[in-house]
Amino acid sequence: MALEIKRVGEKKTDMKECSTKILAVRDALEIFSGKWKIPIIGALIYLETSGFKELQRMIGDITPKMLSKELKELEMNLLVKRTVEDTRPVTVTYSITEYGKTCQSVIFELYQWGENHRNKIKEEM
Repeated sequence: MALEIKRVGEKKTDMKECSTKILAVRDALEIFSGKWKIPIIGALIYLETSGFKELQRMIGDITPKMLSKELKELEMNLLVKRTVEDTRPVTVTYSITEYGKTCQSVIFELYQWGENHRNKIKEEM
C-alpha cells in the first residue's frame, strides 16, 4: 500500500487514512532507527546465521555492548533469533527469522538509492 500524497483542496476525510499510513512509516523507522540496525539485518540476511564475533567483524566499528543492545532490540521485534547451544564453552548464534527476511526488499531499495545518490554526488563534484 503506497503512501499517496493528496492534493490541496481534496477531501479532509482522508486525514485519518493519511495519519494511519504515517503511523506505519513511523513504526518502521523506529525499528530501523540508528546507525547499526540496518547493517546488522543486512549482514544476517547475507550470512543467515552468525556468531557474535563474526557478526561484529562483518559490521565493523561496532562495540560489543552496542551490538548486544541492537541484537536484543531486533530479537524483541522478531527480526532476529538468538540460539544458545549447549556446548563447552556455550555457543551463541544469531540468525535472521523468516519475518526478518521480509526486510530484504526494503534494505535492497535503500542500498540501491544510496548507491545512486553516492554516484550522483560524485558526478556533481
